[in-house]
Amino acid sequence: MTAHPLDRPVWAALTSRHAPLAEGGPLAKRFPADILPFAALRDDSPEAGHALMAMLAPGASVVLAEAEAVRLPAGLSPASVAEAVQMVADMPALARFLPAEDGAGLVPLGPSDAAEMLELATLTRPGPFSVKALSVGRFWGVRLEGRLAAMAGERLRQPGFTELSGVCTHPDFRGRGLARTLSLFVAARIAATGDAPYLHAYAGNAAIRLYESIGFRLRCPMRIVTVRAG
Repeated sequence: MTAHPLDRPVWAALTSRHAPLAEGGPLAKRFPADILPFAALRDDSPEAGHALMAMLAPGASVVLAEAEAVRLPAGLSPASVAEAVQMVADMPALARFLPAEDGAGLVPLGPSDAAEMLELATLTRPGPFSVKALSVGRFWGVRLEGRLAAMAGERLRQPGFTELSGVCTHPDFRGRGLARTLSLFVAARIAATGDAPYLHAYAGNAAIRLYESIGFRLRCPMRIVTVRAG
């Protein structure tokens, strides 16, 4: 049976729509470290594991996101392992919400907003984020009281899929539905390109209920593994 591209979402991205950013070779690839910390193996072979190890300096780390358990060779060790879920939009269910989401009050975010975006992501920890996140996708935000109150955007892209990512709200502005509004807005922009929106969330995250309420459905469990060399 042919593997689904989202089983190894980082590999599928780096060998297709993010190929211009890919570092590495035919067995292991990664994003530039200052853009995203993600890396991926072509398969579970020892050769792929050794190819990844050869890309890392002693003490360096990368993040793997896989549907299956990752096999690591000697010389690579898991610094942390987090259980997560991968959810894909049920397009008919999502479509019921989209006409009402016109983006009023949302603003596109650009390089001049990067420092504020990083500050918000560092505070709320929606997942790996860097000041160069805009290199891989578009972001939008809500500004209240002169501050970046919430944001959401796009991250990994594979043929037919784009990831909704970076959804976060400053604690001072929670309870106003900003995450829902932004999630629907970004999902609508993704769907308008012909792609299916999907996302990752840490298992047990209360936001999973929000995503389910707007039409996202569980596709599979995921493992987010930070791997360190040496």
